[in-house]
Amino acid sequence: MNEELHWLPATEIAARIGRGTLSAVDYTQAVLDRIDMLQPRLNCFATVAREQALAVACQADAAVRRGEPVGPLHGVAVHVKDLFDTEGIRTAHGSAIYADNVPTRDNVLVQRLKAAGAIVIGKTTTPEFGHKGFTDSPLFGITRNPWNSDFTTGGSSGGAAGAVASGQGPLGLGTDGAGSVRIPASACGVVGHKPTLGLVPFEQTSDSFANYAYAGPLARTVADAALLTRVLAGPFDGDPWTLQHLPLQIDTAWHETRLNGLRVGHIARMANLAVDPDVAAATERMAALLREQGAAVEDCDDIIDWIEPAGRVMYMGGQAASYGSFEAEWGDKMDPSIRRFIAEGRKHTLIEYRHAQFARTRLYRAVQQLFTRYDVLLTPTLPIAGLPAAFNVGEDTITIDGQATQSTRIGWSACVYPFNLTGHPALTVPSGFDRRGLPTGVQLVGHWWADNGLFRVGSVLERLAPWAQHRPPVA
Repeated sequence: MNEELHWLPATEIAARIGRGTLSAVDYTQAVLDRIDMLQPRLNCFATVAREQALAVACQADAAVRRGEPVGPLHGVAVHVKDLFDTEGIRTAHGSAIYADNVPTRDNVLVQRLKAAGAIVIGKTTTPEFGHKGFTDSPLFGITRNPWNSDFTTGGSSGGAAGAVASGQGPLGLGTDGAGSVRIPASACGVVGHKPTLGLVPFEQTSDSFANYAYAGPLARTVADAALLTRVLAGPFDGDPWTLQHLPLQIDTAWHETRLNGLRVGHIARMANLAVDPDVAAATERMAALLREQGAAVEDCDDIIDWIEPAGRVMYMGGQAASYGSFEAEWGDKMDPSIRRFIAEGRKHTLIEYRHAQFARTRLYRAVQQLFTRYDVLLTPTLPIAGLPAAFNVGEDTITIDGQATQSTRIGWSACVYPFNLTGHPALTVPSGFDRRGLPTGVQLVGHWWADNGLFRVGSVLERLAPWAQHRPPVA
């Protein structure tokens, strides 16, 4: 099988399989063989569904031979984060608690993937219950960055990002509760999209009305990310947020060559104390490209309370409520960092939690006010490009341009988490590499339901600074 096949976009793979010029079985076998080759080095997969995937691939080829209509992902290998229920395939949530859990039904998004013709090849690694921005767990170990295995893929969708970046399938389905799609996408040099709240259903939340977690794609191209978003989007009775808006048109190709009149606000810092100089320079290069295409880019220095303490109250409180009951029986097998999160969450009162929710509304209104002046916000995705693969959350220090902190919410996820809380769509695309050869990324944020506009702007940056041609050393 041609090595170049592993780097084709999903749109091209689906087209070849649909035309009958590429066998879905041969293609799926090639992806599975690549997973076998890279798994010992990168550890991107919690479970590989070899037999199920090949059986579905056989059916996909048969459908093409019979001339049946095919979906937009027909025969395309897609991996699913180990937080989504998958019928007949283990869903362990990165935890010993669910190590033997095999669901009897698919999550609604997995149902939509299958209806579009996708082949689920396996479940990608996540920290326990997706609780942190690094991908390691006591059950599955450390997932490593394909650009340099000493560094993290980020998290919590780090297995998906590492797999996409290293050619182990062109598309990954991830979750983003505090940047968990965008963090690893940036760390691994791929595209990641957190949709508008309500565009894509999030079935697994325990509290739909206070939800700030999302499902979204990881891909090597903007068009692939848009295609997967289109497949996933749409109303679902189990998620009330999805019932408030008519279906959104998501394109997969853009023909604009200019961005005349686009108003862009560049926000260099939020709750973060500093930005690594290489990241800042890469972000400025992307801003310069937007200016060259006619966009008006200006620095946005508005004083905004990015509610880092309040966000922490909500996040840690949620961890305590969701997973604290497991400690009595499973505590010695749980990740020490999630136990620290649970302990912190238990300290907060209901009044403090409600005040934090009030702060969320204030933040939303402040960001909405920015969109009276700007069409798009431009930020670094991560303040620093890479951290060690074995980074110990709450213990190790992040130092950026001489500023040190033990808080990953300040040193790692400061630019992404605010938009989980406000509901605005956010797209991260690669922006270059730092002095160590690790990928950097920029984040584009739009007003509610402007997802397609973000894909358009991202596609312009992709055309002007093509990153898909770069392949990590492990490849």
